[in-house]
Amino acid sequence: MPALNRRDWMKASALGCTMAGWMPALADSLAKNKSPRKHCILLWMTGGPSQLDTFDLKPDHENGGEFKPIDTASAGLQISEHLPKLAKLSEHFAVVRGLSTKEGDHGRGTYLMRTGHQPGGPIRYPTLGSLMARQLGRDDAELPNFISVGPYRIFNQAAFQPGFLGPKYAALTVGASDSFAALPRGNNTGYAELRVDDLQAPGSVSAGQVDDRLALLQSLQEEFVSQHQTDAPLSHKTVYERAVKMMKSKAAQAFDLSREPDKVRDRYGKGRFGQSCLMARRLIETGVPFVECTLFERTSGGFGWDTHARNFQTVKELSAILDAGWSSLMTDLQDRGLLQDTTIIWMGEFGRTPKINRNGGRDHYPKAWSAVLAGGGIKGGQAYGRTSQDGTTVEDGKVDVGDLLATLCRALNIDPKTQNISEMGRPIRIAEGKPIDTILT
Repeated sequence: MPALNRRDWMKASALGCTMAGWMPALADSLAKNKSPRKHCILLWMTGGPSQLDTFDLKPDHENGGEFKPIDTASAGLQISEHLPKLAKLSEHFAVVRGLSTKEGDHGRGTYLMRTGHQPGGPIRYPTLGSLMARQLGRDDAELPNFISVGPYRIFNQAAFQPGFLGPKYAALTVGASDSFAALPRGNNTGYAELRVDDLQAPGSVSAGQVDDRLALLQSLQEEFVSQHQTDAPLSHKTVYERAVKMMKSKAAQAFDLSREPDKVRDRYGKGRFGQSCLMARRLIETGVPFVECTLFERTSGGFGWDTHARNFQTVKELSAILDAGWSSLMTDLQDRGLLQDTTIIWMGEFGRTPKINRNGGRDHYPKAWSAVLAGGGIKGGQAYGRTSQDGTTVEDGKVDVGDLLATLCRALNIDPKTQNISEMGRPIRIAEGKPIDTILT
């Protein structure tokens, strides 16, 4: 409930001491002070995108490679020539060019960036979506408060889990993959299929039969849980109740992308990332507070952003996918009046080496790289931080993952010092860092 100032209380009191006198004034004041709901979208770039070929180009150095920078709609801010649609929307995003971390391994870097903590030790830290869902979500929501579309959890499955927050804050996943063998092959003739498994009852089962079976299951489960108050039964009960609520909800239509015109689906891109961004828009419209979309498409150079070879051809292909999906997402959110209350964070597990290797690729590099914040709460049209001419070090505005996540929290009106209690009984802050005030509104 929003706080009322002294003047609000005086106005209410002046209307009289009776319930009929001051209650309407109080209700009106609360309505006027009601804050809009906040949303967050994580655009997760599996494999680690090259900062030098996306948002921090070095055209005057041999490390710069093949790509040229282009001007954006914001004076002094340039990005890759292969992100022209995003360049026109630069007023909505800020590039963090001074990011510096210490994990250059895929698994460890994924865990660090998605939880804000280095892996290891007894504490199971929650993934970012679980943390934000706990702060922004509602218990009575028809859809889960955290939905992950197309995640590839190959490098570190623990980095995608709710940790000590428990299954209540776990992600509902759409099209998740946990092995390279499960990765879908591209389909140039149609749209990528993204659907929630088992959302609909089999055609042979009537609505009445579904209700009877669910009632029986609930009765048995309630009796069992009442006698076994341990984590496993309670977790199962939580997952079951959430699934049933969603199955019966009209809001679940947000997952049905066939309801969108083909011209809209084409604008986002037919692949998994483009269609994920479209689904994210639909989910935000429905009220889901946290959605993540993963870009890990198959390209002529391999899988996703892990460009140890053929870096420039691969990044060019991925940039086209990113440009279409992300620009369409921001444009549609803006047109619907939702962008001002939706903060977008673009990042991977680390950056890539400034030096180009013998295979025309770039290797892992966490020392100096980039992330991007966009939308609500972000003062766009700028870059924060500066790397050296050769791209190897941060010369100004150095920040780490804690600072980045603290900035995200502030943009969402969340106090980054808010604490959760771990399974070890230890209080853990949401973000262990200092917000970057200059890119916050």
